[in-house]
Amino acid sequence: MTSLAAKLSPHATLEIRNICRSFDSSKGELISILHKTQDLYGYLPPDVQKVIADELDISVSTVYGVVTFYSLFVMEPRGRHHISVCTGTACFVKGAMDVMDEFKLLLGIEPGETTPDGKFSISNLRCLGACGLAPVVMVDKKIYGRVSHDEVIKILDDYKDA
Repeated sequence: MTSLAAKLSPHATLEIRNICRSFDSSKGELISILHKTQDLYGYLPPDVQKVIADELDISVSTVYGVVTFYSLFVMEPRGRHHISVCTGTACFVKGAMDVMDEFKLLLGIEPGETTPDGKFSISNLRCLGACGLAPVVMVDKKIYGRVSHDEVIKILDDYKDA
């Protein structure tokens, strides 16, 4: 993952333009472009969204609307390991908020924040589609099911050296 400066370098701008050009913009490939760009940089700050909007000849507000609508897109850098706690109905009823509270306590951060060492960030999601495993936690792309607040420390230990 490449790091972004506060203002985009000419090289970063060119990379984003090349991503846009690698898709058929007439077929509404905005989501695919956003995914590929976020895969490269880790997040989609306003400067990146503006380059995409300019290249696709659409409004920045259209790009922003898509970025803020879908929970997989983020506008701030995340930690090396991103923790998502499902707070959909089934997970909520089965104790997701206790699990979230334990992550907050152990990491010392709130949802949407990153630990000072840049190792972890947390967020809540509406649904991971694994209601039978409620409550569900996803760390990076690994799913943990039937998580209790007692298991949070074990989950974090899996990533302490990574």
